Amino acid sequence: MQALPIQSHPDLLVGMETSDDAGVYRLTPEIALIQTVDFFTPVVNDPYTFGQIAAANALSDVYAMGGRPLTALNIVCYPSKTVPQEVLLAILTGGLDKIHEAGALLVGGHSVDDTELKYGLAVTGVVHPDKVLTNGGARVGDRLILTKPLGTGVIATAMKGRLASPEASAAAIEVMTALNRLPAACLETATLHAVTDITGFGLLGHALEMTRASHVEITFFAHQVPVLAAAKEYAAMGLVPAGSFANRRFCEKHLLVAPDIDPLLVDLFSDAQTNGGLLLAVAPDQAEAFLDCLKGHGIHAAAIGAVTGQTPGSIRLEP
Repeated sequence: MQALPIQSHPDLLVGMETSDDAGVYRLTPEIALIQTVDFFTPVVNDPYTFGQIAAANALSDVYAMGGRPLTALNIVCYPSKTVPQEVLLAILTGGLDKIHEAGALLVGGHSVDDTELKYGLAVTGVVHPDKVLTNGGARVGDRLILTKPLGTGVIATAMKGRLASPEASAAAIEVMTALNRLPAACLETATLHAVTDITGFGLLGHALEMTRASHVEITFFAHQVPVLAAAKEYAAMGLVPAGSFANRRFCEKHLLVAPDIDPLLVDLFSDAQTNGGLLLAVAPDQAEAFLDCLKGHGIHAAAIGAVTGQTPGSIRLEP
């Protein structure tokens, strides 16, 4: 994407330049259009659950921009000669159920015959132009809140190898299928300066995008970052997906790690997530009330760090 020219237009509110979660285009003084697309190969064996996860993951980008999903289009790559149609139907049903849970409508899609199964959505949403959330507004002093625990990439790897326990599998699936919709009551209590969702680049990769776009330094307090219990066990066994190692290598030169931080935690913070939580930079005087509100609505959020300086592209890990 870096080789492509950056486009500018008076109504293009968010484009490619900040590696944000979606594009935003102003239609009227009151309405801006959000557009995003995401699809991937199965991360779990059950087709219905895979459909739910893939749809929730695509919808998440609209929530990360502060918007509301309106419509979705299916994107399907389907090996018609080797995969029964019942499997495809189950995937599409799982996706449709999540679309409806989000209050959006499925309006069509496109499929191709492929050698490998893939599924996802192109999603259109709306937001008020003055209420667009991006990854580029974090300010020094902001508190950082994460709305879901990490570790689903490690557990999904264990699931593919049939090494994950039923309890670990259920915990990871619960995280991956949960929509990232934030309660309106909580949004009324806080000023959010920056938001991104934690997906394929892991916590560190997406936080790095936030530091660059916001021109700030971020500090995470490692022991406050929630991680699924089984993920620590499986990571210690070496069940870390290749993408997570790639994330760590990419982030290492921008990472300042305190000497007593367990290297295993750095692996888990690099773990590639599927429909992970939102990372939110919240005004410091409102962060505690906002966190309490999220927890009151059943969201297992945690305060995990702060914006600590004005050095762009720098992340510190402290105990």
